[in-house]
Amino acid sequence: MSGNTLGTLFCVTNFGESHGPAIGCVVDGCPPGLPLNEQDIQLELDRRRPGTSRHVTQRQESDQVEILSGVYQGKTTGTPIALLIRNVDARSKDYSAIAETFRPGHADFAYWSKYGLRDPRGGGRSSARLTAPTVAAGAIAKKWLAAQYGVQVRGYMSQLGPITMPFISWEHVPGNPFYSADPTIVPELEAYMDQLRHDGDSVGARIEVVAEGLPAGWGEPIYDRLDADIAHAMMGLNAVKGVEIGAGFHSVVQRGSEHGDEITPEGFIGNNAGGVLGGISTGQPITVSLAIKPTSSIRVERRSIDTAGNPVMVQTLGRHDPCVGIRATPIAESLLAIVLADHALRHRAQCGEPVRR
Repeated sequence: MSGNTLGTLFCVTNFGESHGPAIGCVVDGCPPGLPLNEQDIQLELDRRRPGTSRHVTQRQESDQVEILSGVYQGKTTGTPIALLIRNVDARSKDYSAIAETFRPGHADFAYWSKYGLRDPRGGGRSSARLTAPTVAAGAIAKKWLAAQYGVQVRGYMSQLGPITMPFISWEHVPGNPFYSADPTIVPELEAYMDQLRHDGDSVGARIEVVAEGLPAGWGEPIYDRLDADIAHAMMGLNAVKGVEIGAGFHSVVQRGSEHGDEITPEGFIGNNAGGVLGGISTGQPITVSLAIKPTSSIRVERRSIDTAGNPVMVQTLGRHDPCVGIRATPIAESLLAIVLADHALRHRAQCGEPVRR
């Protein structure tokens, strides 16, 4: 299986399965001299960790990260950084009933069609469990971007199913399990999720990610556009079915006189472009919006087939997120940070340090 590496100069290779002994990644290309320890990475992993509220999967994983290489005396050496996260609470027997059937909306059928076999335990390689190494790698990218350029990457949930969540302030985002920037709406979200869990069903979500403080000049036309690489990375996140940069699909109803961000001596007026023009950063905030589909593993019975092509009814038991979007915010932040770190190094390799205006 190929396709497990993201990046050109800042490269992240992800490995493992949901119910295997461990999951992890190798980060290759991180510049030397960055102060780094396991706690730096653990802080981000704890934001994504399962079992932190009643609204997410109750799989109890501590997600303790181990740095196996690439760090000496508290600093990166410039060599590959190997990160390991051991699986300690897998229950493979929960999936014995679906070993020969395909869950609607899940990757089961596609994996089996491609490889002729699949690991049914927790989705195997297609499990959202494999986003933990992404967050670990993203923690390194975040720290380097902040130290080198003062870039800050953060996100929040703006919609849970039919409930839209207005942005009030960044300070509210860490204080609730939904990463909502509006604390007053949390009771409504909790009641909605409690009913959803009772129904054995699932729902989607919308996540907003913003990177601030980066200079103009990152990105490469035509095929290595910054926004294209961001979209590519975000679509690699489990359950993402749509990515918008800036105004996104709202651009369809805008006129050019409205959409094109005017420029004054003081800077841009508006940011419909989402911080990217011609595939290159403008120095404005990078704004990305993600549409995340409902979780495929649900208790509601649905029609499907087995590996012999016979009709069956499928019901998925076990521990699953009724909305995978609830834990998606730190993952989306990490993916954006990885892409930005990669493009920062690529720009530096070709053009030197960016010109600040």
